[in-house]
Amino acid sequence: MLQKSVQELIDEQVCSDRETGVQVAVYRDGVLVVDAVAGVADPETGRPVTSDTVFYTWSMGKAMTSTLVHRLVSRGLFDYDTPIAAIWPEFGANGKETATVRHGLQHTAGVPGIGPSTTISDICDWNLICARIASFTPWWEPGTRTGYHAYTFGFIMGELIRRATGKPLASVLRDEIGTPLGVASSLHFGMPATEHGRLAKLVDPPSSPDAAGFSLPPDSPMLRSSAPSLWPSAALGNRPDLLSADIPAGGKMTAQAIARMYASLIGPVDGVRLLSPATVAAITTDTFTGEDQVFGMPATWGLGFSVGRLGSDTDNTAFGMGGAGGTYGYADPATGLAVAYCKNRQTADFTSAQQVVDLVAEHA
Repeated sequence: MLQKSVQELIDEQVCSDRETGVQVAVYRDGVLVVDAVAGVADPETGRPVTSDTVFYTWSMGKAMTSTLVHRLVSRGLFDYDTPIAAIWPEFGANGKETATVRHGLQHTAGVPGIGPSTTISDICDWNLICARIASFTPWWEPGTRTGYHAYTFGFIMGELIRRATGKPLASVLRDEIGTPLGVASSLHFGMPATEHGRLAKLVDPPSSPDAAGFSLPPDSPMLRSSAPSLWPSAALGNRPDLLSADIPAGGKMTAQAIARMYASLIGPVDGVRLLSPATVAAITTDTFTGEDQVFGMPATWGLGFSVGRLGSDTDNTAFGMGGAGGTYGYADPATGLAVAYCKNRQTADFTSAQQVVDLVAEHA
């Protein structure tokens, strides 16, 4: 039985001290078939992980932002070839007037960084950070190169959504995804402070005695993109101001809620389907491939999602998003699977998520 196999695997991940707290949810053909938890949400108090524990999963939340964009395209508020500046005029400054919604979804808009002078308080200030991004000169001509828009993806797509709907982003998330699927209390960009008690505490992995520090050259694209103080870490991800702020490049979620969303993209879940089959097909076929201008490695982006299943070179109908710390979620219309892996230990790889994804795929 898949539930038993997944439970045994994540129990082993925690017992071997590779993980601290873990949540896994799997939907098959719109039905929840795995709801497994292990470990503790807060090592200091011993509070256990439950299915209702909310995890800050960093960029795994970009899947929510992309889904909102696709929903608005399907209703005709704009289309993939609409210039972002047609909805958000200020964004067209300094050479960005040709950047389209498609470019934003494919990380080719040319604005991958928020700048090395941007502070934590800045990214918690929606109007300030959006105005700053609108003033930037692109690193390249929009649509000609790709580079991971770590923070800016969320603000560019988020302001597009806000301008097109005239509603705060949290309201759009609730109305378009949370309420229809019955998960409004478990999917957030900014999480109300009154709900922070449900959050898992992010923890850093144990320090290795052989670990050595490293430094980047001053002209490194990573340093040009943002200050190290804004790189994901347990200390940053546990800050109340960051947790409360609408930062739609990331998300706070339960595994059940985000897996339910993924399941509803590829088929009905209790009668609710969020995207059409044609839109789902376009996510993995309308792609851009090139060398990532921030990280220097080959990258392929579909419409708002990475293409393929984690660790697989063949499942090209699958699409998903990972997050810093090793979280991951995806859906595959070919198998009917939607999987989410959430955890609080901030590892630098996806080994634990890969184990679960592979196990689920074996039972598909």
